[in-house]
Formats: sequence, structure tokens, C-alpha cells
Amino acid sequence: MANSLEFSIVVPLHNEAGNVTRLIEEIARALDGRAFEMVFVDDASTDDTRAVLVELKTRFPMLRVVGHRKNAGQSRAIRSGVLAARAPVIGTLDGDGQNDPADLPDLYRALTRADAPHDLKMVMGRRASRKDTAWKRFGSRFANNIRMRLLNDDCDDSGCGIKAFYRDTYVSLPYFDHMHRYMPALFRAEGHKVEYRDVNHRPRGTGTSNYTNFGRLGDALSDLRGVMWLIRRRRNPGGADEL
Repeated sequence: MANSLEFSIVVPLHNEAGNVTRLIEEIARALDGRAFEMVFVDDASTDDTRAVLVELKTRFPMLRVVGHRKNAGQSRAIRSGVLAARAPVIGTLDGDGQNDPADLPDLYRALTRADAPHDLKMVMGRRASRKDTAWKRFGSRFANNIRMRLLNDDCDDSGCGIKAFYRDTYVSLPYFDHMHRYMPALFRAEGHKVEYRDVNHRPRGTGTSNYTNFGRLGDALSDLRGVMWLIRRRRNPGGADEL
């Protein structure tokens, strides 16, 4: 089974008990007919998220559940899911239901198409019409503009959680907290191409966001300095050949 898998969908979760059932049903419907698995990572939720996931495993045999013993954040949950995943291509979604699973097949096809550039390693969603508050959209635009100028990564929506990328490329990247917001810059620093596709965006299902504009600001400034340092210190050999 593991050897035949094409696509592993990794979903990080924290206190999303009200959203997981619908999200799993939608992923299964969107990828019906493909060889795929779902890896849902519960980041030490304090609600019934984990219990709901375990119960859903009886309905969805392609569902796997990974549980953190302690809360470690979204980037660590994504990493735990990718490390557990068994397919060569990874798809990610946020756990709040705002990303549309119906976009996953398009991202997969774009990444794996026969005429894709040889160094294309990630296709990332771009939220064409965001369904967030005006204040949240303002904070996102402000942060994206600063990040693009400093990192030159051509990514105008780093907060979009829906992506498709090659597992082996991801695991070669340096890990740090909040790295999921800097994946385009990190991929490009390694000499890989990243493409973007417009995707659907929906209102949150239930619950409340785990992020605020002011809550992100301090971390974002520290992260930017760190990512700029990482990029400056990386040296690309242009590939390696066994002789």
C-alpha cells in the first residue's frame, strides 16, 4: 500500500473538533480514485479533536492520526505529518476548513505535469478572494509586502496553507518554528522553482483563529532576520554528480 501511494495530505490541527469531520469528508471526495492518504496531526488540542479523529478512522481507512504529546505549533505539526507521510508528493491544508480540498487535484497536476520545469518543487495556493476580516487582510498584506521586499521570494500570500510539494525536498530544508510561512523563500534559496495558483478561500467553519495580527508581529520580525541570515549563508553547488 505505502509503495503505491501518490499523494499524502498533511493537516495540522489545534482545537478544531468542529471542523475535522467535514474536512476529512471533503478531502476523500476530492481525491476519490487516487492513491492517497491523509495524515492529520493533532498539536495537543484541549478540546475533542483527537477523539473525533480516532473515531473517524473507522470510516476512512486512508486516515492516519498523529498526536503531539505537547503543543509545538503549526510548523512542527506540519513537519511531524510530512515525516510520517509515505507518498513522494505532499499536500497541506489548514485545519480550520478555509482551504478548499477541491483545489488539491489541480495543485498536484500542476506540480507533476509532464512539461513542468525539472526544478519545480512546489506549487502553492494564492487566495484569490479572502474570506477574512478587513483587519486580518490588512495585517496579511502589510506582512507580505515587507517579506517580499526583504526576501525577494515573489510570494504575495505566504499565509495560504494549501500547497503541493515534493517530500524529499521539504525534509532537506532547515527546520525552525514558523518555517511554513517562509517555504517559498527556502525552496528558492536551494535553487528550486515555486509556482502559484489561485485557489478558493472560505469562511472559517467553527471555532476561532489561533493567530492575531499583533501576536504574529514580534515573531515575524525575528523570523525574517533569521531567514535572511539562512539565505545569505547558504551556498548552492548547482547539483552534485557521482563520479
